[in-house]
Amino acid sequence: MATLLWGYLRIPFLAASGLGMVLSSGLFYYQNELIYPRNIPPNARTDVPRPSQLGLDAEELSLPTPDGETLSAFLIKPGNASKAKNVTLLMFHGNAGNIGHRLPIAKILANEMYCNVLMLQYRGYGLSTGNPNEKGIAIDSQTGLDYIRSRDDLKKTKIVVYGQSLGGAVSIGLAVKNKDQGDIAGLILENTFLSIKKMIPSVIPAAKYLTPLCHQVWPSEEMLPKLTNTPILFLSGLQDEIVPPSHMKKLFDICRSEPKIWKEFPYGDHNNTVAEAGYFHNIQDFLDRYIAS
Repeated sequence: MATLLWGYLRIPFLAASGLGMVLSSGLFYYQNELIYPRNIPPNARTDVPRPSQLGLDAEELSLPTPDGETLSAFLIKPGNASKAKNVTLLMFHGNAGNIGHRLPIAKILANEMYCNVLMLQYRGYGLSTGNPNEKGIAIDSQTGLDYIRSRDDLKKTKIVVYGQSLGGAVSIGLAVKNKDQGDIAGLILENTFLSIKKMIPSVIPAAKYLTPLCHQVWPSEEMLPKLTNTPILFLSGLQDEIVPPSHMKKLFDICRSEPKIWKEFPYGDHNNTVAEAGYFHNIQDFLDRYIAS
């Protein structure tokens, strides 16, 4: 399943290592531009691959947020409806690129695992309006979940929130906010971090003393222990050069939710863990064992 071309997914977490001096001098005022490099790769705001290019059964959606933005999204359904599982994956991407770049992942989840997949594009990314920030992206994630809840064909499915890198932090925050609703059946977290503040010393060591100025926090370390009854799959690339693998391991260790499942990929780096052998097999096993059954 992992024989697709993943080259265009190789996007750094922060725009480039040469931004150390810029971050040091303007962390407070310019950090949103550094943390959310939505123009990488070039033309990422306008050149969004469409599901039809991969032969997918999909709807292209425009979802209004409560604060007046419009989010671009794809709803992809299994190609073989007779094998469709009663599962909807709400998919949150990393901090660069757009949802079109992740369509090969969605194709496997829909056509080989027979799940519905809602791919949500944060504000300021791809064809979505607005500018990204922590508060706004949290609103976006809730908008995606509420959309699933609003559709007759989806609201009775088991909802699994799947996030990569920044998307993992988005997923954790959303699950905690909605934990009393009881309709999030599971989480899948790939190569995410304890918090942005704890990421800065690893990504840009020159700015480590300026972390108090960081107002984009994404406090996954604080939020995750608030979940107690949600199955969670942790997917960790041990060669991650952006998010230290120790971040994922600590998230697993402090997780109080059961069951929690740890899967590591010895050769997986920050962006190619998804292409490692066994990646999709582990997701399939997680869905079959703890969600669909």
